[in-house]
Amino acid sequence: MSPSTTTAPLWQRLLLRRLKFLGWLLALLTVVLGGSYVFAPQWLVQANTARQALAAHVEKRSVLAGDTTWSYYAGGDGPAIVLLHGFGTDKTVWLDVAGQLTAHFHLVIPDLPGWGESSRGAAADYSIEAQAARLHTFVQAIGVRDFVLVGHGTGAAVAAVYAAEYPQAVRELALLDAYGLQTTHSAFSDATASRQLFVYDDRAGLARANTLLYTRPPALHGRLADARIRRNQADRAFIEDALHRLRQPAQQLVVQARLATLELPVLGLWCHADTVIDRSALDSLRNGLTHAATISTSTVNGCKHLPMLEKPVETAQILTGFALSH
Repeated sequence: MSPSTTTAPLWQRLLLRRLKFLGWLLALLTVVLGGSYVFAPQWLVQANTARQALAAHVEKRSVLAGDTTWSYYAGGDGPAIVLLHGFGTDKTVWLDVAGQLTAHFHLVIPDLPGWGESSRGAAADYSIEAQAARLHTFVQAIGVRDFVLVGHGTGAAVAAVYAAEYPQAVRELALLDAYGLQTTHSAFSDATASRQLFVYDDRAGLARANTLLYTRPPALHGRLADARIRRNQADRAFIEDALHRLRQPAQQLVVQARLATLELPVLGLWCHADTVIDRSALDSLRNGLTHAATISTSTVNGCKHLPMLEKPVETAQILTGFALSH
């Protein structure tokens, strides 16, 4: 030990030790984060998702219901709202909206069977009607009753079919950019268009899909984009089978056929520039709801097909107003 170190004041020696410790800690974090980015980018994605869930005041839970082990977020106090994601996504798409809602509502946000962290059966039926039946076993298992049901895309179709089949369970129904309605254009009805949206093998393909889904596509750099691509490739058989099912005529109008049976308050919300499911479907929704208690419609500017991701504050405000108005 040098004389200068031994003769230095105590506070200087303590400060030096602390700086050395912080230096080693910073170096360790650099190695860990750098290694994660290169070798396991999915860890960084999971860490960011955990941060979002914490900020939104929801926690991840799981429950076995029927043939599915469901993974879901739950949190917040107040009237219950169940939020359903659309095709090719999972429960995490709602986290930004959840952060706006948990102060006033109790949220339940599941991964629909076959998607995200919920289980998937190799030979199971994942039609809209089958998913609605599974949803009933799920809400019964967790004890949620008299709830507001919100769905996006194909999740909106599941929500509408559920509300038609189990009207006693749902207080209000909100459909965002919903699949299953009569419309002038739906990418789901065309094999090429649907593959461009949901199937990709490289960064160029992922970028093309994001351009179709977002007004301002999110930046996914390098290895983070590669992690998304690998996940898509791993799910390829399931995705293509599900897309094939959705192109069947009965599935394409699965909501339209049930609109006249819905008697509860209904909200239709659409991105003004939706290129996946044209907003002409909003007119079909409005005209088909011949027995609904009330009909509310809203369009949101600045988004294409994912209002909860591109316009989370506006989406949360519209849902809050709808849920509290009845």
